[in-house]
Amino acid sequence: MARNAFATSVAGDQTGEQESVVVHVQLRPRRGATRKCLAALAALAAEHEDVVVTVSGLSKDARVARVTVGIDLGPRTAIAKFSPQAQAAYAFVSAMFTSLYDHMPVYTAEPSAAERAAATALFDRIADGTARVDDLVADLGDARPASAPVSPIPAPRLPGPGERISA
Repeated sequence: MARNAFATSVAGDQTGEQESVVVHVQLRPRRGATRKCLAALAALAAEHEDVVVTVSGLSKDARVARVTVGIDLGPRTAIAKFSPQAQAAYAFVSAMFTSLYDHMPVYTAEPSAAERAAATALFDRIADGTARVDDLVADLGDARPASAPVSPIPAPRLPGPGERISA
């Protein structure tokens, strides 16, 4: 049984600025539904104008595209007091899980450097007018390192310490 991990990252600097907590949710639309997923995400973000939402990572595998979305909950101290910004962010996350259910949302960790770079590069090209959202699936690079071998059969999973049965 898979469990979702509630992952956050903290943004801020050492100059006394309050730390902002960001929750990362990953959407995993099937490759053919990526455009529909991004359109639904844009519509949802338009409904929640007061929430800071960013596409912070992009990657893909053989079946799905992975779109990592960062949702800013606000300063850590304000979250503890359940500020209006935190309430709005929680409402957005809740709506994301209910309205984008078909795109398999899960809480996730911060995107890797490669996923961040892919998101930045794609949105820079869209802003320049040299790429379209339709190019997303075609242009995304795999998240695995270039030196990783490509094998059609996955390696067997080794049993964990609690799963070993003595003979």
